[in-house]
Amino acid sequence: MKYTLIILSLFLTTTAFSQREWGDVEKNEVTLKELAPIWPGCESGNASQRDNCFKQKLATHIAKNFKYPTDSYKKNEQGRVVVDFYINEKGLVDIKSVTGGTAALQAEAKRNIGLIPQMKKPGMMGGKPKAIQYIVPITFKTGK
Repeated sequence: MKYTLIILSLFLTTTAFSQREWGDVEKNEVTLKELAPIWPGCESGNASQRDNCFKQKLATHIAKNFKYPTDSYKKNEQGRVVVDFYINEKGLVDIKSVTGGTAALQAEAKRNIGLIPQMKKPGMMGGKPKAIQYIVPITFKTGK
């Protein structure tokens, strides 16, 4: 009886630990992580480093190509323009919408985002190319 009790307690202890280690099979979920597109010049490093490089290159691109529309500047037109776009499965920019600000500011924001170069590699999910959405706010302020 004593040995049966010891064996039973070992069995219950082992079973309890294995449930915690492996989890509940019914609650397990498979998740796939989106991988950002690879901007030209960001090919090296791990996924996190490439993602940070993408964000940095995007910010640099917007700043470098920024042109305040002359008429809007003279009229002191200011505002925040939000550009909703995708980097599609081919690594190209696909602008979905441009909102906020005046028509001239929207046109400039659209022009700027449209100049983004083709990516070295498109976004990926589960080993397949996937369009990845980006929403970029651009603030136009004259400083007058």
